[in-house]
Amino acid sequence: EKGDSSPWYPWLNSLPRYYTNAASMTPFCCLCLPSLMRKLTVQERGYLQRLGVSSIKLVPYLNDDTKYDVDLCTWVYQIVYTRSFESPDGDLKIVPLADMFNHGAYPEVESSYDEAGNYYAYTAYDVPAGTPLRMSYGDPTNPSFLFARYGFLDESTEATFCKIIPEHISKEMEELGYAHNRMIFYKDGTVSEEVWDILLFQHVSSTKIGDKRALMEAHRTGDYATKQMLHEKYYEYTSAALLEHIESFLEQLDKLSTKAGDRQRDLGDHPRLPLILAHNEFVKNAFLTVRMQNFGY
Repeated sequence: EKGDSSPWYPWLNSLPRYYTNAASMTPFCCLCLPSLMRKLTVQERGYLQRLGVSSIKLVPYLNDDTKYDVDLCTWVYQIVYTRSFESPDGDLKIVPLADMFNHGAYPEVESSYDEAGNYYAYTAYDVPAGTPLRMSYGDPTNPSFLFARYGFLDESTEATFCKIIPEHISKEMEELGYAHNRMIFYKDGTVSEEVWDILLFQHVSSTKIGDKRALMEAHRTGDYATKQMLHEKYYEYTSAALLEHIESFLEQLDKLSTKAGDRQRDLGDHPRLPLILAHNEFVKNAFLTVRMQNFGY
């Protein structure tokens, strides 16, 4: 409201006006995304509506012109949501200039706060001259989260979530390691141990309750030999389940990308479609690599 008379004007004036994250996407964009990314996008758009557009109306010292300017409120929300850091007390803080650090899967910069709440950024190792200084925005094995919140595709990540999303996730599945940052496909085609454990658990849960109990007992006691024996015993079925998941997800991705590609002529209405297509292609390549590594085609 103070315009260029605000002491924060130089910083505010340097911030982006255009965003490509989930909160900025159109409803049609959501329809072009795979299940996890679509779920994150709907969630992020909900946050924007509740926390950005609605909550700002409750701020007593803003005038009505500001409160009811939807575009301005959306921009403010994007600034706060994409440029804030979580402090040790659980609060979110914006640190001008420090918020200019880009994301890196292997960051050069780490952060800390002193007792007075002052922010410090320091290099994590001896950084060579000319190297970009980057910090971590989140789990590097979850590029969908980074895309949803910040609006960029981190193609440097070494892994991505395998997209196995059961209708019900039991306590036993969580105990075996079901989590988005552990159920992953690596760029070299390797499948994480947790993926195989969950596939095995799903199979024996419906066919061999005794072996289900044996699997959980082996996992809890660190009995690797028994777990390996069970994996070998049921590999025919778990590998078939994995291949079926890969094939069905690849088919889904192709349909979604075709839908997005058919509307690229409408970039004025949906300008984020090229990034969505790039995201879908990145995930597709990860799945193709896993299929080649494990099934030979």
